[in-house]
Amino acid sequence: MSIQSSIEEKLKALEPAFLQVENESHRHAVPPNSETHFKVTLVSERFAGLMPVKRHQQLYSLLADELAGPVHALALHLYTPQEWEASGQARPDSPDCQGGGR
Repeated sequence: MSIQSSIEEKLKALEPAFLQVENESHRHAVPPNSETHFKVTLVSERFAGLMPVKRHQQLYSLLADELAGPVHALALHLYTPQEWEASGQARPDSPDCQGGGR
């Protein structure tokens, strides 16, 4: 199973109304076909009443194995359904890689 698939499967525990896991490794100085840099956009009622740090901690707990090993970077965009609607169902774009020896 790919790392991306593993992340998607584990995040189903948060009962997402919307889930998008994007492998952004190709935008960084890593070998081709790497799975090291991901962006997660997740919308769930489970985030209601939680500050961003508590939302992030929920994901870190679910993805502990990936974060301890192959995943180098994880951008998190976590919303309640109401926040997602208010955002126009849009999350920020990731910045271009500034490091590495490209």
